[in-house]
Amino acid sequence: MDQPPQPAVSAALTTTEVQVTSGFQGARIVLYGAIFDPDHRPSDVVVLVRGPEQPIRIARKVHIGGLWINSRPVVFRGAPGFYKAASNRPLDQIAGFSVLRRLGAGLDHLAINAPAEQRVETRYGVKDMVVNRLGADYLDWRQAVVRLKAGMGLYDEDDHGVVFVDNNLFKAEINLPTDAPIGRYQAQILLFQNGRPVSERIRDLSVKKVGLERTLYLFAHLHPWTYGLVSVSIALAAGWAASAAFRRS
Repeated sequence: MDQPPQPAVSAALTTTEVQVTSGFQGARIVLYGAIFDPDHRPSDVVVLVRGPEQPIRIARKVHIGGLWINSRPVVFRGAPGFYKAASNRPLDQIAGFSVLRRLGAGLDHLAINAPAEQRVETRYGVKDMVVNRLGADYLDWRQAVVRLKAGMGLYDEDDHGVVFVDNNLFKAEINLPTDAPIGRYQAQILLFQNGRPVSERIRDLSVKKVGLERTLYLFAHLHPWTYGLVSVSIALAAGWAASAAFRRS
């Protein structure tokens, strides 16, 4: 017996490459997609966009002896430098907690780890249990990371970010801020039916520097020590020139 046709989703980006120059003011990218389902079953669409991973170093202000000082910093790793979750309705109405957590769908389910603060122990009879020194405060620190990134326009969750323009056609906007990290991005388009993903498409996006900015960027990353010495030398020369000009005046 022939199997009934399976639902599928397809999508494309208006551009797959964003060029960053000194005058870069952000970019707006539109994702267009279509649902193919001969049975016309109720469907939801979730779009997850992730940028290159970047370590995040944050510290908390603590009050000691009448002074406010920074606590020991916490380094979070394994978090995308850019993240956007867009859907046609709230995520918790589309799928259950475990599904969203497995997919990392939504800011509450985005995996953000702090391996520098972790150790492996045996607790409650469970071997190789990962524990970090943040303990119960981990969620507070994690929320601080999300809040900071959201404030910079780098993290976003939009329950109405996917708009159906026709019965089976949809679109979503991806707005990259000025501080969008350089590197490879990935747009994951998920088709949901009855609370589970039934089809998936991946589209890649590249954000890269061009012109003089790209030359300096590559030089700094390929030859960091040389770049640092050159930068210090230029700063010293500029300071000496300014001092000499001031003395003559």
